[in-house]
Amino acid sequence: MTIETIIELSKKILDVMLVWALLYYVLKNLRKNVKMIMLFKGIVIIVVTKVLSDLLNLVTIGYLIDYVIEWAPLALIVIFQPEIRDALEHLGRAKLLGKHKTLTLSELERSVYEITSSVDYMRKLRIGALIVIERDNSLANYVEKAQKVYADISGPLLSSIFYTNNPLHDGGVIIQGDKIVCAGAVFPTSDSMAISKRLGTRHRAALGISERSDCIALIVSEETGRISIAMDGQLIYNLSLDEVRIRLLEALAPSQKILDNVKEGTLDEN
Repeated sequence: MTIETIIELSKKILDVMLVWALLYYVLKNLRKNVKMIMLFKGIVIIVVTKVLSDLLNLVTIGYLIDYVIEWAPLALIVIFQPEIRDALEHLGRAKLLGKHKTLTLSELERSVYEITSSVDYMRKLRIGALIVIERDNSLANYVEKAQKVYADISGPLLSSIFYTNNPLHDGGVIIQGDKIVCAGAVFPTSDSMAISKRLGTRHRAALGISERSDCIALIVSEETGRISIAMDGQLIYNLSLDEVRIRLLEALAPSQKILDNVKEGTLDEN
């Protein structure tokens, strides 16, 4: 096998991998977007109609379908401009290392303790809250438009932000690493039909931001005091405090590299 053949084969493999990656990305986000699902159904109907018109020699409908296909790309760009922009922003927000991965195990446990203690306090008093924890995808766009805080994570501070008389209580809090970076953040609401109509704006905003990034969104219901978590475009409703603590620790666990460095440091001290 010559070098030219190897290079040509590598190009073909790369081409196929890129196509599969694009297809995977589209299918992954398809189930999270009502408009995209409707678009997919529309494309299937057009393709089926086109095949039938060709098989049955239906001239008029075939002409109309050809006209639709000719102008469809331009129409899709106009109609789905917000979704295209969100997809491009999502690609641009990806980072190599989330700030939560640089936390040691003890720092992570302290942060989770402060968050859950605040959540426990607010659920007992039925104080509505939305706490969004950044992971690998940056939430800088939402931080820029919110009220900056840049303070260590503290249960009393979180509770005071969402206190009813606080002007920032209607928005969300964003946490990066072990810092509360902003309050009063506004997030896009989800268009998912799967979410219950009984749930309010906080739950829809939590699900919406979890569909657009890999963050964790904690919600305390003002009406019921129940705790929910939105992750990866899924809303997990009515969790106990222990379940919340376990899910946070698992999702925000330090990278293996950090754990190895901690072990090495301990061995060096001995």
